[in-house]
Amino acid sequence: MPAPSTTSSGATSVLAVRPDLADPVARTAGWARAALAAGNLDLPLPGRGATAQRFAALADIGGVDLDLARLAEAHTDAVAIRADLGAAEDDGLLWGVWAANPPVDPLLAYPDAGDWLLDGTKPWCSGAGCCDQALVTARTDDGYRLFAVDLDQPGVHPVDGTWPAAAMQGSDSRSVHFDQVPAIAVGGPQDYLDRPGFWHGAVGVAAVWWGAAREVARAMAAADARRPLNPHALAHAGAADAALSAAAAVLAAAAAAFDVDPHDRAGSARLTSMRARAVVERTATEVVERTGRALGAAPLALDPAHGRRVADLGLYLRQSHAERDLEELGRAGLDAGAPPWDLRPAGA
Repeated sequence: MPAPSTTSSGATSVLAVRPDLADPVARTAGWARAALAAGNLDLPLPGRGATAQRFAALADIGGVDLDLARLAEAHTDAVAIRADLGAAEDDGLLWGVWAANPPVDPLLAYPDAGDWLLDGTKPWCSGAGCCDQALVTARTDDGYRLFAVDLDQPGVHPVDGTWPAAAMQGSDSRSVHFDQVPAIAVGGPQDYLDRPGFWHGAVGVAAVWWGAAREVARAMAAADARRPLNPHALAHAGAADAALSAAAAVLAAAAAAFDVDPHDRAGSARLTSMRARAVVERTATEVVERTGRALGAAPLALDPAHGRRVADLGLYLRQSHAERDLEELGRAGLDAGAPPWDLRPAGA
């Protein structure tokens, strides 16, 4: 398996110091704010030449804690989105990105005396009760738009009881109701979805998955250090090593592709992103399965950190849309040419 690594800020990073609070939401919020204040969330912007370092840092955070990673990844994505769309510079506040778009009862935005007002309920809002600001998508008469919202104002109401899940409790991913809340448009209609950075951010999520899967697999190394693994368990460890290594190579290739063509002039960012997410999702699923088969019930039942990480990762992976995403990848890959797979670099 890949060798252990520290976070990008070093072994003494605030990421390694988990606040000792009983409430998982308060604990994660305090941890995220400490990481923000310490500069641990000041990552290179994607597509600017250091995307691999960005993905590595996100993977490290994913390996530390997935509740924290959910808030950290969203905040760093918000910084990148605002940079892409020409919004204000970073302000030291904790940002969320709330972009779930249910097919019924969508959040609406409408103009009012030169401003915009949000009205309705947005589901799946991570950091619902602790973020300072959020980038929120809403439906308007002229299309799908992104808005910046100050969450410390009347009319913003996190909805209790909308996150009953046992997993990722600390992410505080509740629904939020907006009652005619003033908001600032960020970009124009569809700009949030149409920019290359949308696909860069999608791979950032996959980097978090990979980091968590790597940490799950390290349970096999820890077990082997206590007592050598049996041949069957070693076979699972070898398969996990191969899968993680292959997925790491795919993430590295995606980072390099984004840096070479940050404005997506070749039109390949979407395909690159979908491939990377599919590979990492499959890898993470395989690693969880193989680690469980190698080690049995003991770490799941007796190691709270491992058991919670496995449960959290299973939920986090469902940010992927499974066969729907694979269908989209299949069509995009076939449309890219026949055959769409090649070992030569693009343009060679």
